[in-house]
Amino acid sequence: MFHWRRQGAGRGRGGKMTETLTERRRGSPVGEDLRRRAVAAVLERRMTGRAAALHFEVSEPSVWRWIRRYRQHGHLRPDPKSGRPSGIEPERERIFRLVEGRPDLSVRALQRALAAEGAVFAVTTLHRFLKRHGLQRRRRLAWRRTPAPGHSGG
Repeated sequence: MFHWRRQGAGRGRGGKMTETLTERRRGSPVGEDLRRRAVAAVLERRMTGRAAALHFEVSEPSVWRWIRRYRQHGHLRPDPKSGRPSGIEPERERIFRLVEGRPDLSVRALQRALAAEGAVFAVTTLHRFLKRHGLQRRRRLAWRRTPAPGHSGG
């Protein structure tokens, strides 16, 4: 994967455009286009699995896994994310109502109020939910809505 940067950038100087290779973080997802190109290179016998892995900067086992997926399923899409669906999202409106109605409510008090209504959640779950939805305590006791990281709010 290439990233264009201006040579001399960061030092207040202009310069020619250079192509620099940026490293992907280990374990970060690879796009379907890159998977397709790597698989095509091997299946069309233009490269070995090892050569494709080196060329596309991925592991050799990944290349063989993509080839196996293509042969078995006819596509290269990654499997859907596993994991349990969030149990707190169905309680979203109830949580918003409690927080907006009682700006002095601490997270532990919110936990107790929800439990009294039959919705039991861990404090850490409530913290993650509030952060995800841009709700955070400001100053001593007031709640305010801020855009959550990576979200436009809402």
